[in-house]
Amino acid sequence: MSIPPEPAFTDKQGQYLAFIHLYTKLHRQPPAEADIQDYFGVTPPSVHTMILTLDKRGLIRRQPGRARTIEVLVPTAQLPELR
Repeated sequence: MSIPPEPAFTDKQGQYLAFIHLYTKLHRQPPAEADIQDYFGVTPPSVHTMILTLDKRGLIRRQPGRARTIEVLVPTAQLPELR
């Protein structure tokens, strides 16, 4: 039996990914940064910085300048449970 590999993201990044995935599934469109801000209770710059980080690490894909284009690239099975 092998030990599963460590996730390629931090706990906080995993929560953002899980939220984006679940929001997209429930609303049939990705969240706006304001939706993420409301859920996590953080500032707009915090959300934007996290989105840029997730994009740079290859965990999401987005189209800069266009609203609601965030796509999670991590397989669903590897996402943590949203808390």
